[in-house]
Order: sequence, then structure tokens, then C-alpha cells
Amino acid sequence: MTKFIKYFLQGLLVVAPIGITIYVLYETFIVLDGLIPLDIPGLGILVIVLGISLIGFIANNLISERLRSWLDRQIRKAPVISLIYTAITDVLNALVGEKRSFKYPVMVQLFDDPGVKRIGFVTHRGFGKDADLEEEYLTVYCPHSYAVSGCIYLVAKERVEPLDLPAADVMKYVISAGVTRIDEAPKK
Repeated sequence: MTKFIKYFLQGLLVVAPIGITIYVLYETFIVLDGLIPLDIPGLGILVIVLGISLIGFIANNLISERLRSWLDRQIRKAPVISLIYTAITDVLNALVGEKRSFKYPVMVQLFDDPGVKRIGFVTHRGFGKDADLEEEYLTVYCPHSYAVSGCIYLVAKERVEPLDLPAADVMKYVISAGVTRIDEAPKK
């Protein structure tokens, strides 16, 4: 019976990640494909991807930066809408925009014990819109493991140690609670 349980758990380690990944992709496919109900499976997603790409092309090539800035300012003036809009815009820009915010991985000493550190990402130098590069504090975002959340800290520069590792690998390491290995530093 002990060997059976051992083999079952080993099989679970192989099957569960694959099964859960397939399930999440399938459910995402069904939800997105259902947004535009068409008779051919997958055509809804194709229309969505092409539509978003077309909007991106138009916004990038045909709409002036002044018009985009004006529209952005108008949306940010609306009381409730601006909260939602700015949060989504800032998060998307941090993840996929030209000004990605999670590209500077660091180790942070938050407490007096130098043997305890957190891993985070410098998202801003200083605090506020007009922060100076010579600020003595850095804004550091420390994501939580197995969650889409985290904490931000204003940390004195001398307590922040840059990590010479790929930001994506560091993020995977943190999100997986340290289970994912980071093989090596990037080649220079």
C-alpha cells in the first residue's frame, strides 16, 4: 500500500500541473470565444485578437499622441471611472508597456536583522510624480507568493541590493514561493 501511495503521489506531480494548465487554458478559451458568439469554435478569439491588434495599429499609426493624451486626461477627470482606468492602465503599462516597472529585481533589507531580506522590484525612484533620481528612498514592490498581490515599501537606498538576474526569472521565483530555480545570471 505504501508503494501504491508513493506512485500515486508521483503520478499526481506529473498529471496535476499539466491537467490544471490545460483546464485553465480551456476555460479561458471558452470564456473569450464566447464573448463574440460565432458558430465556428475559435473564431471569436481570432476576431478579438485581430480587433485588438487593429486598434493597436490605429492608435500607434493613425491617432496622434496629442489626441491620445487628451483622451487620457479626460478619462482621468471622471471621479469613479478614473480610479478603475488608472489602476488598469498603470498595471498593464508595468507589465507590458514601454515603461515596464518590474525589470529591476532587488533584495531588500526591511528589518534590522541583516540576515532577513525580501525580494522585490524597484518600480520608482523616490515617491511621487516628480521624484528625483538622487532620492534617498526607492519605491520597491514585493510580490506575494501564489497570489496576485504584494506590498510596496519606500526603502532607503542603502538597504536595497540590485540582483543581476533576469527579472522574469526572479518574478517566477517569488510567485512560486522559491520553488522555481533561477539557473544563472544573464550573459553580458
